[in-house]
Amino acid sequence: MIKVTLVKSTIGEIASVKETIAALGLKKIRSEKTFEDSPALQGQLKKVAHLVKVETV
Repeated sequence: MIKVTLVKSTIGEIASVKETIAALGLKKIRSEKTFEDSPALQGQLKKVAHLVKVETV
């Protein structure tokens, strides 16, 4: 399991980064979601690594 927390705003980011954050279900700063690890998730996290904090649960 991986816990993803949004730590930085998406203001000023390109549309594809904003869409990836929305697809992860993160709306506000400090919002958290837990996911099962998968290659698709790893690709999304790599794209938005500068905005999120990732922890192993």
